[in-house]
This record gives sequence, C-alpha cells and structure tokens, in this order.
Amino acid sequence: MSETKHIDIERLKKGDNKEFSLLIEMHAEKVFNLLRGLLRNEMEAEDLTQEVFTTVFLTISQFKGESKLSTWIYRISVNKFKEHVRNRSRKKRFGFMLSIDNENASESLIAASQGPLEELENKERSAVLFAAINQLPEKQHLAFTLHKIEGISQQEICTILNLRITAVESLIFRARKNLQQKLHSYYQENEM
Repeated sequence: MSETKHIDIERLKKGDNKEFSLLIEMHAEKVFNLLRGLLRNEMEAEDLTQEVFTTVFLTISQFKGESKLSTWIYRISVNKFKEHVRNRSRKKRFGFMLSIDNENASESLIAASQGPLEELENKERSAVLFAAINQLPEKQHLAFTLHKIEGISQQEICTILNLRITAVESLIFRARKNLQQKLHSYYQENEM
C-alpha cells in the first residue's frame, strides 16, 4: 500500500502538512519498531519516535537527497537512540533513575508464566537474547539490530552509521561472535 505513495520532498521542505502526514504514515511504524528493538521498552520507543519526527520536521530542509529519505530518517533515529542512552546513563550515574530494563524483563516473565510452558520458554530465550544484544558495544549493537532484526541492508547501514562496508561487516561479525560467547553457557545449561 505505502509503496504506491510517493513523498514530494520539495513540498515537504516548504512545510506541507499533507506531505508530512504521508511521511509519518509511511515511516513511523518502521522507526518505532527499530527503536523498540534497540531500547526494549515500548514507552521509551514511542517517545523517541515522536522526537525523531519532530527532528525530521525541523531539519527536513537539510536533507540533500544524497541517500534515500528512509536512510536519512534511520540515521536520525539512531542518533536519537544514542543521545537517549547517553542521557539515561548520565542519569543513572547520578542516581536519579532506576534501571527500567530489569522491571520490563520481570514483567515479561511474569506475563509469560501465565501461558503455556512452551510460550514461557520462548519468551525466556528471547529475553536472554535481547539482554545479550543490549550488552554488546554500541556500534555492534546498532549494526546487528539494524541488519539482523530490522532487515536493513549492509550498504544502507553504512549510510546510516556513516561507516565503510568492511566496518559494518566487521561489526556484525564481531556482534555475532560476542553473542555466541555470551549465550554459550545459557544454552548449554538449558538445552537437552
């Protein structure tokens, strides 16, 4: 459905509200899914998605068309994510905020315990996997999530992260190796 629609960049740059609404309609779900995958928190992802589109609206005049519009929006999303993580870390260091991730993991496991055993096992594995992904160094975390979870091509990730293809390939490879190491003991203990 959205493939048949086309955004007129020039009208968007002139502040056309219909074009901006179309832009949000075409890209908001993808941005939200990316941020939810990176943050593992739906409320934070919603807030950050709004910030992304506010930034897009305020800075669309800076879009030069050197990349796809979606790539430019992903780059803004990744930068907002990095900024958010830095701010969250800063707040944690000063003791102003409790870790949200542990509460969410607990809630997920409690909710899962009410379903069938198989569903609980899948949710537990998923929680363990995403906890391990969240422990990766930032660039590995971003490259791995963009490629393996969001399905974005390595070439587009180069543009989003402003890296060469060999750097992106290396980040994804190292992320995979780090995840194998982090998850090795878990799977040895929990698989038959």
